Amino acid sequence: MKKRGFWAGIPFSVVLLGLASLLTDLSSELIVPLIPLFIASLGAGGLIVGILGGLSDSVVSILQVFSGYWSDKIGKRKPFIIFGYSISAITKLFMSLSTSWVHLFILRPIERIGKGMRDPPRDALLAETTSKRIHGKVFGIHRALDATGGIIGTILAFIFLTLGFAYSKIFFIASLIAFTSLIPLFFVKERKNHPHKISFRIGLKKLPRNLKLFIFVATLFALANFNSILFILKASQFLPATTVVLLFAFFYLFYELFSIPAGILADKITEKRVILYGYILFSFVCLIFAFANSLNAVIAGFVLYGISYACIMGNQRAFAADLASKEIGTSIGTFHTFISIASLPAGIIAGVLWQYVSPSAPFLCSALIAVMTAVIFSYIKFDGDKNGMPAKRK
Repeated sequence: MKKRGFWAGIPFSVVLLGLASLLTDLSSELIVPLIPLFIASLGAGGLIVGILGGLSDSVVSILQVFSGYWSDKIGKRKPFIIFGYSISAITKLFMSLSTSWVHLFILRPIERIGKGMRDPPRDALLAETTSKRIHGKVFGIHRALDATGGIIGTILAFIFLTLGFAYSKIFFIASLIAFTSLIPLFFVKERKNHPHKISFRIGLKKLPRNLKLFIFVATLFALANFNSILFILKASQFLPATTVVLLFAFFYLFYELFSIPAGILADKITEKRVILYGYILFSFVCLIFAFANSLNAVIAGFVLYGISYACIMGNQRAFAADLASKEIGTSIGTFHTFISIASLPAGIIAGVLWQYVSPSAPFLCSALIAVMTAVIFSYIKFDGDKNGMPAKRK
């Protein structure tokens, strides 16, 4: 029976991939809010937290373009997706044995290797199995399910901390949940692709002009978008550790609620406009955190932070997929790689500003970069549309 309405044109594999992301993000957000609090409790400052956040995001960069390229070359996506989720689950199991923040400093980047292996092939699979006309909605659904896992994970973290669970026990529970994310992946059906005779390359030279322009914009924004653990550290100035973890659920709640509407809106008015709105909103969020002097301001900041992410994250992926070349895995992998490379300097800059200038300085810096990104993005003219916004392709 042909599906109608909201689910028209969306295969069940999209839901299965979203469910895998939900379970993985549930396990991740069960421990991510605890990492900066754990590190801070052991005497490490904002610099260490910032470096760890940037390192965790950037260490996967070379693997993202490699996994995208190799999945194009052999014509298969699932093996890389399954392997990537497996790496994340196994590493979380080792995290449960950690007795020092140094262990987490080593294991957290390794855990993100799994993300580097799975993301480009997964995004390519989502794009290949659905029409470009609904890519905004498809990636919005995936981001919404991912965010749902984040909400559940942060709430569970709050409950476990309130009950007095040790960090090691919470990390062990997270690893068990991560292993369950592998189950739906075995039922995912991918479109039959023929192997591509392509050579491995990291760079922009052979990518379409439109995609190169967008990679430049997204990479510039990545310099502003330092890891969320500094947002948690900022909130800890106003609240005890257990409540900060629960407050982070506000971010994921609004990220989830607005991901699908933001994707549907992007399908109607183009991803570029919605991403642009997200950049502007993110700059406003950074200003709120820079000048926050009350709990209400912090709560408002996390709410708007979630809405800005809903506008940006899924639509950036959908836009990159729309602009990609025939080797979509390699193209998306290159897109992720440049963003990830920018994450390390972003984290280092944010950490240095926090520790040696003031806790407000990294947020002010990010607000400025986000505004600059929005201005540049608004003036870039993409091929295919005289208004600078490529029309949606079938």
